[in-house]
Amino acid sequence: MSFKEVYITKTASYLPNEPVSNDEMEEYLGLINAKPSKSRRIVLRNNGIKRRFYALTKEGKPTHTNAEMTSLAVRALFDNKTEGLTSFQLLSCGTSSPDQMMPSHAVMVHGWLPETNAIEVVSPSGVCCAGMHALKYAFMAIRTGDVETAVTTGSERMSRKMRSEVFKDEMLKLAQLEENPYISFEKEFLRWMLSDGASAFLVSSKKNDAGLNLRIEWLEGVSYANQMEVCMYMGSDKLKDGTLKSYMDYTPEEIMVQSILSLKQDVKLLSEYIVPLGGIKLKSLFEQKGLTANDIDYFLPHMSSEFFRNKIAEQLELNGLGISKEKWFTNLDSMGNVGAGSVYLMIDELFNSGKLKKGEKILLLVPESARFSYMYALLTVC
Repeated sequence: MSFKEVYITKTASYLPNEPVSNDEMEEYLGLINAKPSKSRRIVLRNNGIKRRFYALTKEGKPTHTNAEMTSLAVRALFDNKTEGLTSFQLLSCGTSSPDQMMPSHAVMVHGWLPETNAIEVVSPSGVCCAGMHALKYAFMAIRTGDVETAVTTGSERMSRKMRSEVFKDEMLKLAQLEENPYISFEKEFLRWMLSDGASAFLVSSKKNDAGLNLRIEWLEGVSYANQMEVCMYMGSDKLKDGTLKSYMDYTPEEIMVQSILSLKQDVKLLSEYIVPLGGIKLKSLFEQKGLTANDIDYFLPHMSSEFFRNKIAEQLELNGLGISKEKWFTNLDSMGNVGAGSVYLMIDELFNSGKLKKGEKILLLVPESARFSYMYALLTVC
């Protein structure tokens, strides 16, 4: 069986509303227990984020759904909306923050695009890797000849989950118990990390003759969930033995009082394992594909925080893959951490920057701390 080449021929993004500065964050997310956060400045100093985007007003009113933002990113791919929106046969959408448990995220995005045809849609679940899983599904469908053209997306809308009222009942209960009425750091930490937005790729078996293309050479993934306990979770709580207790096994009162539906992260587990585990498969891929650091022109690592930049660089050196920092391209400081959409936003910015030259190679690294999964890809500018 012969396989087709697969190209990213166009990229686009949608970012809701005006950018929000560090000093404005609590105006949008609200005060917990009517007091400014003590940890906000510490977290922001370490993560290096200068601005982010929220799909809500300062009063906490949502301005967009995740599916709506994603559909707007898809629309931005096409100059001729009428013709463009009927040109693809597959819609593959990755996110960790769908607007509802059912129906799936991708069918809701499809619902915002009534001009499209009746097509296949797929919604990979997960966290940061979900956008890459969406891309890989499209890559495989085109490579095997199942479809000719696809649209893939990565998006998040986490801001509403970070609003202070989400933790109101927990604060009230703690105050009644005369305990320190602040949410634990594993919950508050993520309030200052996450951002909203969406980005989309047009993926095809045919190159765009009018401009640059990114040929997908390979897409690989790995999970260490067989070895590692859960690190980031939502809709559950982590017990002392490391297992998760589902929201379905809590009473409605417990769900509210304990903020079970909030997003949490085991920061110690994250710091210890996220970088070393990510280096194992990357080293193996370089050996398997016959690559060296000299072959890479741009390195796009998805980082939740600038705290990890030096750690990643040190791990690359340790594994004999030292990619000079001049080749690194990130936009965490200006976009924030958009989870499944972050790697899409980096590619979109680089693709439309005017910097790329034919023949250059772009290496992607996307870690997911949920239970330590990773996705990697190599793209060639053509």
